[in-house]
Parts: sequence; structure tokens; C-alpha cells
Amino acid sequence: MTTANKITVGRILLIPVFIYLLLQHREHGLDWQRWAALGCFALAAVLDGVDGFVARRFHQKSELGAVLDPLADKLLLVSALILLSLDQRHLSALPPWLNLSIISRDALVVLGLGVVHFTVGKVTVRPRWTGKVATVLQMVVVLWTLLKWPAEVQWWLAVAAVGLTLVSGTQYLFDGMRQLGASPRSAAMPEQ
Repeated sequence: MTTANKITVGRILLIPVFIYLLLQHREHGLDWQRWAALGCFALAAVLDGVDGFVARRFHQKSELGAVLDPLADKLLLVSALILLSLDQRHLSALPPWLNLSIISRDALVVLGLGVVHFTVGKVTVRPRWTGKVATVLQMVVVLWTLLKWPAEVQWWLAVAAVGLTLVSGTQYLFDGMRQLGASPRSAAMPEQ
């Protein structure tokens, strides 16, 4: 278990605390709950960069980290997006199309990974700058909402996040199709 992986596990452990605090704020509307939820989310987001830096700087990249890191990102973001899109009395709710596009893209990527894995045997995932920027924009939308900053800007940030999410999803789709096309298992079977 590398230091980078320990940081990632710490990020995952922050997620239930964040969910609890956000649900408490939704129910009671106490400002300290919102700030505590914001702190948990921000800490997990900052630690995302820290664990990546530690893994690169100290040569701690691992197969476990390659699975845990994106899992931690998705668990944090999806929980935040779903909770913030629920009917809110104390915060401006996120638009439902934001969740639909992000969750649909992630579901299709996971499905595609499964198809490539079972067909080709090995999946090669190349991280794209569009996916990284989309993740950052999604985090900014959540932070913007928790900070109670203007909803008009929140809407435009959500539009930008959806745009980059869809572009990155399309890139992953083409990468998967390329891997499938290069595999002999994808070739047509000869007729008997």
C-alpha cells in the first residue's frame, strides 16, 4: 500500500462524512453543516491532486491506484451531484441534465471498458485533458453551489462541464472502438 494509495483511501473515507453533512444541511439548513460539507468536499478535491503528485513524484503508480483514484473521484462527484440536484430549501439545486449527462457518460465508459476487457483481454485507458478538465469543472460546480454563489454562473459552469464531459466520453468511445478493431477477436468468424 503506497502513500499515494493511502491518500486515495482517505479521500474515499471522506465521502460518507460529506454525504452525512450535506443531508443534515438539507434537513436543518444550519450554516456550519454546509461549511463542513464544503470543507470535506474541498479537502477530498485537493487530496486528488496530492495523491497524483505523490504517485508521479515518488514513482508510486500502481494498478491499485489506477482503480482507486478514478473510483474516489466518481464516488465523490456522483454523490455530490445527486444530493445537490434534489429539491433544495437552502441551496440552489443543480439542473437534472447535469447529472444525466455525467452519470450516463460514466455508465457508458464502464460498459465499454467491460466490453473491451472481455473481447480484447486488456484495456488501455489514456487519460485525456478533456476528461480532467471536465472533472475539475464538475468539482467547481459543486463548490460554487455550496458557496451559494450566483445561480446564473452556476448554470454556465454546468453547461461547460456537460460539454467537456460529452467530448471526453466521445473520445473514450473512439479509443475503445480502436482497441476493439485492432483485436483479432473482433474479426468476423469464417463460415462453416
